[in-house]
Amino acid sequence: MTDAHTSDSGSRPNRGATAYSALREAIMENALKPGVKLPEEDLGQHFGVSRTLVRAALAQLALEGLVEIGKTKSATVAQPTTADAREAFELRRALEREVARQVAERWNADSQAALEAHIAAERTASDEGNQKLSVRLGAEFHILLADMAGNSLLRRYVFEVVGRTTLILAVHGQAHPQNDSLDEHIRLVEALKRGDAATASQIVDAHILAVENRALGDLGPDEGAGLSQILSRYAQPVRR
Repeated sequence: MTDAHTSDSGSRPNRGATAYSALREAIMENALKPGVKLPEEDLGQHFGVSRTLVRAALAQLALEGLVEIGKTKSATVAQPTTADAREAFELRRALEREVARQVAERWNADSQAALEAHIAAERTASDEGNQKLSVRLGAEFHILLADMAGNSLLRRYVFEVVGRTTLILAVHGQAHPQNDSLDEHIRLVEALKRGDAATASQIVDAHILAVENRALGDLGPDEGAGLSQILSRYAQPVRR
């Protein structure tokens, strides 16, 4: 992404990046539901940026499969089909098997500390009943793993496909206890600690297949919540 990571002026550093990050996080938590309209003018007012920067953020999210841009240039949160789901999960399983293999071979104390800290955060969110945060942290666990593989292109593809599958689960899924995913993450880390690449790859493959099968349920926003109200949880509106 280019423009979304620049500023309208020196007094507005990184607001374009903030718009992108806040929108992505809100979609990942399903606070912005599939099909929700994302008007450039409303987003620009909320984030205090030009429509050019909003357009750049939306274009990047569209490349990641999280936003759809219509013929009239209007943007909505993407509504993936069941065919999209099958393709995305098939790709994700292949990518993450390779991630697990590479991480097992590169395992070190820093990797262990980072993953155990992340699992602790997942457990806290689950214990507190924070389903939206649990879902997002569960997805970010896999991005963190990809960071550790040491392959920037592999990491990029995992980042994008995790976003797509998280959105897909919001559209097509059924609710399940988030502890299921947490337990599977713990088993995966135990295999990685042993340096057992084959078992780690098998665990992550089965884990993602299980996620696809059981899904994550309807985690939409409160009824009647407006666009700016939802986004205020991710980036405060800019007062002009």
